[in-house]
Amino acid sequence: MVGLSPQITNLVIILGVMQVAKKIPFEDPTVLNACRAVYIASNLIILGIYLYIKTVVDKKKDMTTLKYVEPAPMGSTEEGKLVTTTVHAYDVGQLKNLMRSQMMGVAMMGVMHVYFKYTNPLVIQSIIPLKGALEANLTKIHLFGYPAAGDLKRPFKVAAGFMSGLQSGPAQSDKKAVESAERAGRGGAKEE
Repeated sequence: MVGLSPQITNLVIILGVMQVAKKIPFEDPTVLNACRAVYIASNLIILGIYLYIKTVVDKKKDMTTLKYVEPAPMGSTEEGKLVTTTVHAYDVGQLKNLMRSQMMGVAMMGVMHVYFKYTNPLVIQSIIPLKGALEANLTKIHLFGYPAAGDLKRPFKVAAGFMSGLQSGPAQSDKKAVESAERAGRGGAKEE
């Protein structure tokens, strides 16, 4: 599946795993506990990846200044605001967003499995979040050692997804946009 977008590969995986999950005998407590164990192991691996990235980011402590124009909220008439930060602070913020997203997924899965007794999502949620963690920009840079250039240049481009048309545009880091925001006096608050 090389060359396909992550959304397409996720869809293919979901459809395939749904077909496989129909054949899994979840009524058997041993099978159910094995699926739970795989789900927990998957989330522990993701947590391990994120904690490793955190130690690498803190060890590098890249204090290179990063300026970009954060887009205005959807439907807002105001201009985007200028953000001045460091690569270290930006990476830590992105990592916090990834961890928060993962914890929300675990909480939702907990409600679906414990309260509503759904079992099929255990299998899917053991694969898709792990795939997402391995495809994350921070993972590519800090775990796999890819250079922070092109699509991995900070600020990261927001991945085009199903709801991307409803979101505000990407952060602008080109010199013209940054200078325009500085002249207009929008934002400029330094993020620590």
